[in-house]
Amino acid sequence: MISLILIATFTAMAFGQDRTASFDGAKMRERVIRLSADDFEGRGPGTAGGKRAAQYIADEMKAGGVLPGNKGSYFQNVKLVGIKADPTTALEIAGKSGSSSYKFGDDFVATTSAQNENVAVDAEIVFVGYGIDSPLFKWNDYSGNPYEYKGKILMMMVNDPPATAGEPNLFGDKALTYYGRWTYKYEEAARRGAAGVILIHTTESAGYGWNVVRTSNGNWRYEIARTAEDKAPFLNIKSWVTREAAGKILTAANLDLNDLRSKAAIRGFKPVNTGLKVKLNLKSEMQTFDSPNVVGMVEGSDPKLKSEYVIYSAHWDHLGIGEPDAKGDKIYNGAYDNASGVAAVLSIAEVMAKMPKNQKPKRSVMFFFPTAEEQGLLGAEYYAQFPLVPLAKTAANVNIDGVNFFGKVSDFSALGAERSSIAAVIDQVAKERKLTVEGDTKPEQGFFFRSDHFPFAKVGVPAISLRHGDAFIQPLTGEAAIFFRDYTAKYYHQASDEYRDWWDVSAMIQEAELGLAIGMKLANLKTPPRYNDTDEFSVADKKRFKR
Repeated sequence: MISLILIATFTAMAFGQDRTASFDGAKMRERVIRLSADDFEGRGPGTAGGKRAAQYIADEMKAGGVLPGNKGSYFQNVKLVGIKADPTTALEIAGKSGSSSYKFGDDFVATTSAQNENVAVDAEIVFVGYGIDSPLFKWNDYSGNPYEYKGKILMMMVNDPPATAGEPNLFGDKALTYYGRWTYKYEEAARRGAAGVILIHTTESAGYGWNVVRTSNGNWRYEIARTAEDKAPFLNIKSWVTREAAGKILTAANLDLNDLRSKAAIRGFKPVNTGLKVKLNLKSEMQTFDSPNVVGMVEGSDPKLKSEYVIYSAHWDHLGIGEPDAKGDKIYNGAYDNASGVAAVLSIAEVMAKMPKNQKPKRSVMFFFPTAEEQGLLGAEYYAQFPLVPLAKTAANVNIDGVNFFGKVSDFSALGAERSSIAAVIDQVAKERKLTVEGDTKPEQGFFFRSDHFPFAKVGVPAISLRHGDAFIQPLTGEAAIFFRDYTAKYYHQASDEYRDWWDVSAMIQEAELGLAIGMKLANLKTPPRYNDTDEFSVADKKRFKR
C-alpha cells in the first residue's frame, strides 16, 4: 500500500514538477546563434539559407532523440509561389482634375495573388469603409451599394470599426476580431470579385510603423501554389498605402479621409464611388519551389491516448535578404523572431524525448516548425488543410513566437486561453510556479491572429500562443532595457533583430520550462480541451469531429 502511494506521489510530481534543470542553456543559446547567423541568410523560404535552417532543425531533433513526424521524414513539403515586385513600379491615380503618381516603398507597396509575372490593372476605386461583412455583429460595409464590385479596386481601413458610446462592445470593444485583420479583408474582397484592394495603414491601427510594412512587402512575397482544381477567388492586386498617400489620393476626388473614416465608423455606412481610377502595371519576378514544414514527434506513453497529439509550433522562417538598413545590413536575421522560439521548442522536444517512459506524456506530442509564417502563416495554413494527424485526434496547439531573453519575469500570457478549457491548465501551471497570468495587454493589435496557432484555431483545434510578461524580477538596464522598450519601433522585421551576447538564457529557460509544463498537462488530461460554446471557433471545433 505504501509503495503504491509513493509511486502515485512520484507520478503526480513528475507531471507537475519544475523541470528547469533538464534544460541545457548553452545549447539553447547556441541554437539561437546558429539559426540567426548570416550564412542562414535570414531564413527566407526557398533560399539556400532557408533550406539550411530547415535541415539544421531536423538534424537537431534527430540528435536529441525526437522521431520523424511524417512517415519517417522530418519534412512536410509545401509548394509555394514567390513574387517579388519591381521596386520601380508606380501607382498612377487618375481623376477629373488630372493624375498623380506614387512611389513604391515610400507611398505604397503591392503584390499579387494572380501568381503571374505581369499584372495590369485599370480600375475604379470604391471606398468601402472597413471592408467588413459580419452577420455576427450585424455589420455590412458592402450593403446598399449601387455599384458592382467585380473588377474594382476597393480602398478600406484596417482594423475593426471603433467602439462608440452607443455601442461600447462593438466588435469586441478594444479587442481586434478577425474581421479587422488584413487577411480577412483581402479574402472578403476576393469573394466580391474585386480586382484588388488598397489598405490604408496607420501606425496606431497596426501597432507598428510604415517601416515594417515596407520591409515586409518590399522583398519576396509568397503564397501557397494553386492547383488547376483550386477555384478559390483571388486578387490581382494586394496593396497598402500610407495614411498620407491615401489622403492625397482621396483629395483628388474632393473627398476627405478623416471625414470618410468618421462616417465608416457608424453602422449603416454606404460605400463611396470615388470617381478615381487606378492604373498599375505590376511586373514581378516569380519562382515556384518547395519549402518544408519541419516535424518531429515523441510517442505518448498511454496505449489508448497515444493516437492523440498535442502540437507545439514555432515558425523557422524570417524575411531573408532585403532592403539595406542605414548601416548597410541587408540580412534580416530574425534572432528574436523566431530563432528564439525555435530554440525553445527544440529544447522542449529534447527534454521530453529523454524522459523515462513512465514520465513521458500520455498523448503523443508533435513538434511543428512551419515555413512562411511571415508571409501570412502559410506553412501552418497548409498543415491545417493537409494535417499529418487527423484534426479530431489533435488535442491542442501551443505556439511560441519570440522567447524572453531580457530577464526572468513573474508573469506571462497565453493568448487565446480564455476561449477554451485550456484556461484551467494555464491557471494551474501559473499557480504551481507562483506566476501571474497576464491578459492580452494590446488586444487592439490582434496578436491572436498573427502567428501559427491561428490556422489551428480556424479549424477548431484549441490553441494558445505563449508570450512572456513584462514584470521583470530584476529591472532591466542597459541594452536589454533599450531593446525591450524599442523592439516594435526599431527591431521588429528589421535587420537589427540580431543575437546579442547580453541575452539572459535563464529567462529563455524559464519560458521554455513553462511551455513544457503546459504541454505536459494538456497531454495528460483525461479529455482534451474544447472551445467554449460562446467562442467563434466553437462551430469549427464541433465540425472536426463530424468529418
